Amino acid sequence: MYRILLPVDDDEDRARAQAAFVAGLPAADSDISVVVTHTLTSAEADAPEELRNVERVDTVKLVRDALDERGITVELAEARHPPAEGILDIAAEFEVDHVAMGSRQRSPAGKAIFGSVAQQVILKADVPVTVVGPTPD
Repeated sequence: MYRILLPVDDDEDRARAQAAFVAGLPAADSDISVVVTHTLTSAEADAPEELRNVERVDTVKLVRDALDERGITVELAEARHPPAEGILDIAAEFEVDHVAMGSRQRSPAGKAIFGSVAQQVILKADVPVTVVGPTPD
């Protein structure tokens, strides 16, 4: 079984694009399993346990439901801050074979000043990383 990590943020369009990427892979419904993760904000991570459940995140539910409908096995995992480190920790914990990241569009200066979670994961991951762009309208 080929295991893919989908770290989703709060953007539904990016989450849909990530789900569509996985669903479009050959044998997605029989040979691929997916771990969906979301990095909780500091406020979410400090909330009572019943409120910090990753299943409460809309984009996590959206991806889980979209992949479930296609017969793809889905697991959920909660990543910790900072996001890139949390994603890499989940990748190692679940021994994933691939990471499919969504990414914001930023100017080169914006990336240099603020960094990019996708860029950090690409540079530090031990497995292939695909950056999934938006789905065409």
